[in-house]
Amino acid sequence: MKITLFQDNLRMKVSIITVCYNNSETIESTIQSVISQNYSNIEYIIVDGLSTDDTLKITERYKNKITKIISEKDDGIYDAINKGILLATGDIIAILHADDFYTNENVISSIANEFNQKNVDAVYGDLQYVDRVNTNIVKRNWSSGEYLKDNFLNGWMPPHPSFFAKKECYDKFGVFNTTLKSAADYELMLRFLYKHNCSVTYIPQVLVKMRVGGKSNVSIMNRIKANREDKKAWELNGLHPGLLTFIRKPLSKIGQFFNR
Repeated sequence: MKITLFQDNLRMKVSIITVCYNNSETIESTIQSVISQNYSNIEYIIVDGLSTDDTLKITERYKNKITKIISEKDDGIYDAINKGILLATGDIIAILHADDFYTNENVISSIANEFNQKNVDAVYGDLQYVDRVNTNIVKRNWSSGEYLKDNFLNGWMPPHPSFFAKKECYDKFGVFNTTLKSAADYELMLRFLYKHNCSVTYIPQVLVKMRVGGKSNVSIMNRIKANREDKKAWELNGLHPGLLTFIRKPLSKIGQFFNR
């Protein structure tokens, strides 16, 4: 599938969405990594879930550099992301969680250039898991590799914070499925790339750093629950996985701990 071709002289607007709830320890570095980008046409949206700590106070310090801030009750992280997507007016959607940050000021420029040059529907790169306190300590390296459709049958997926898609993809194929609690990101990428054949390209660079302790990585039990939801993601789309898809998916992460 090919979507709208952007003219070379048209600067694409990139909408970056950060959802947060009681993230006072990390939200500032997330914000700073966005507002320090050297790409000028950025729309930054923060969706807060009625934080009770200092998250909103910190966010307010940067209100002149944030396009929209909303704070209201939501039904979970994916519901909050969907709110941000519906508010977004950009050509490209980026999701940057409140525990994550871009590796340098060139990330969005690199992404926009890739969309322009390759005329694709989505772009993805690599991600590093880092220590929650000392972010210079790398815990895991998630190197995605080039995309082949059959990769999904082998348990492959790109890291969601390093996945950028055109707004038209969301408009045509839907937003995050909130019936899933931990695998909605996997389901969305499966839907976009595997089911609907959105065109995609890979940038072999670490674009995002994620502090350890994410929702689906906290415990073995959470990983088991996430694996069950992975199966549901295929069922929801009427797709048939491979015989070993759900065994290979968690096993594929083992190498990330040694590639540091």
